[in-house]
This record gives sequence, structure tokens and C-alpha cells, in this order.
Amino acid sequence: MSKKRPGKEEFFRVPTRPFPIDDDPTVAGMLEKMAQTSFQGRNLGQAYEIWKQMLSGQTTIFMGLAGAMTAGGMRRLVAYLLQNRLIDCLVSTGANLFHDIYESWGRCHWMGTPSVDDTILQDLMIDRIYDTYADESEFRKIDEWIGEFALRLEDRPYSTREFLYLLGGEVAKNSKEDGIITSAYKARVPVYCPAIGDSSIGIGIATHRYLKKEKGNRLLFDIIQDVIETAELAGKSPTTGVVFCGGGTPKNFINQTEVTASMVNSRIAGHQHAIQVITDSPQWGGLSGCTFEEAQSWGKIAKDAQRVTVHCDATIGFPTLVTALAHGAKELIARRKKPRFELGQRELKFSWDAG
Repeated sequence: MSKKRPGKEEFFRVPTRPFPIDDDPTVAGMLEKMAQTSFQGRNLGQAYEIWKQMLSGQTTIFMGLAGAMTAGGMRRLVAYLLQNRLIDCLVSTGANLFHDIYESWGRCHWMGTPSVDDTILQDLMIDRIYDTYADESEFRKIDEWIGEFALRLEDRPYSTREFLYLLGGEVAKNSKEDGIITSAYKARVPVYCPAIGDSSIGIGIATHRYLKKEKGNRLLFDIIQDVIETAELAGKSPTTGVVFCGGGTPKNFINQTEVTASMVNSRIAGHQHAIQVITDSPQWGGLSGCTFEEAQSWGKIAKDAQRVTVHCDATIGFPTLVTALAHGAKELIARRKKPRFELGQRELKFSWDAG
């Protein structure tokens, strides 16, 4: 039998609503109205609603942080999410965490321009991230400090989660304000960096080892322990959700938790909630632009997942979302059920509280 052809009524179910100017001045109210419009405005509004759904249930929320988000001014937003437990596990690039230490200790990123002679910047030891500058001489001081810190650790493998927890505690001793790594330390939220060598954290440890061979600095990272811990967190949680700010390694590392977990527990069927704010496109085949639908073919995202992709610069979409949650979801945040962690150990331990 041929399938019945749908009529107009199947498509004309919910009308769009022109965006009004009204008496509601909140960003949360703005996103609620945007959810009834079209294009990326609707997607951003839907992302707000899905994040609230995650907060209202017993959901472990993973966040992936890629791109130059700390240099781009997003550091305090991530710190807010950690401090108030709008996320439960952060997977980041090493650069974001290194730049976070730089700002936690009172250094600045500076407003610049992409229209500049970069050879002059190199001579002055000024690093450029598109339209933003940083002081390479100050970076190197932090490189050296990280190398010295690594030297004081035990001669054994560390997961990046354990290493970053200990590093956060050291950074907090002299920080001018809390940022990502210190907020995670104080809130006892696990932070992973599966590509930690691809950053100034790796540079600092490597150069210190090379220049001071006689001191025997042989710190090793057990990345497989990271895989095991995050898979256990995903597999033992009632439900899971993901929030991706950019793509890169953090995005796939979080997505693959469901694949790893499913290999030891057949009931695992993918993350149930999914939000991504990205500028990458899927047609080039790269992971950063990969759609959630493509991820469903791998079992990374559940077949019936609540999901939305916002094609938008993260420095626009992310502050809008977090500001809306901060003011529009206070009750959800206050009574939220969330996992509690024991950190600083060789293995991650967690349990659920009642909110």
C-alpha cells in the first residue's frame, strides 16, 4: 500500500509570530519571542528552551568549549555556568584554559584589529587572535610556572581531570578573580582536556622537561582514563545532555562518551538533549560542522533527542543564552537535581543529590 500523501493541515499547524516590542525588557523574554519567529532567531530561542529542559530533569550536562572563547571574552560566562551548576562536566581545549589562567592572574587581552602588520607584532612579542592581542612575554612566564608546577607532582600518570583540578587549586591561591579553572575547582566540577598537549599548557610542561632534564620531570597524561571516566559518567546518569560552544576535539570527545558507554552497556542510546552554537558547515565533512542528525547514525545522539543547531558566532549566541538562563531560569537552577563529584582522586566518583 502506498503511504497517504499529507495535506496542507499537516504543514500549517503553528503560525510564526512577528517579533513585538513590548514591556518585557529581559533577554529571557526576548528569546521566548524569538522562538516563534524564523531562521537562527528561532533556533536560539529553541536552544534556550532545551537548556531549561535539561535543568528541570535529572540530566548530566556536558559542555564542550572550543575556539578562542576565553580571548573572545566568554570566560566569565563559563565561570558562571560552573559556579551555579548549569553544567556538570566541561571538556575544553587547552588554549581556553591557559588563557583563563592568564586572565585569572590579572593579565589582559587587548582590543586590536585584524588590519595590522603582524611582523611588527611579532617583533614586539604581541600575539594576535583575529582582532584581539595578548602579551607573549607574559604567556611565557605562565608556561614556566606550569612547568614548575608539573615538576612537583608525583611520578605517575594523571588523567587530565585530576591534573586540572590540582592546577585549579594552585591558580586559585594567587588569582585576582575566579575564572574557568578556579570556579571548576571550587564547585568540584570535572574538567577534561583530551588534547592538552596542543596548547601552552603542553608547551610549558614540554619546555620545562627539556631544559631541566636533570630534575626528572616525566609527567604523563592518561587520556584513556579520561575516556573511561566520561563514559562512566554518561552511562551511569539517568539522562545526558550536551552544550557545544564551537566544535573541535571537545565536541567529539563528549559525543563519543555514548559510543564507549554503549559498548559496555547496551541500554545506552545517545545523549537525550543537544545544543550547539557553531559557524562551521556540514558539507565539508568535518566534525565541527557535523549535524546532530549525522551524530545519530553513530549512536552519539538519541533518536528522539531534543536538539537544535544555532548557526551563529558563539560570541553572540552564547552570551545571549547564558544571560537569559541567569535571569529567566532562577527557580529551575535553585531546585535542580545534579551529580556531586569527588575530585582529586585517581578515579572519578560521583552521586546524585536531590537538588
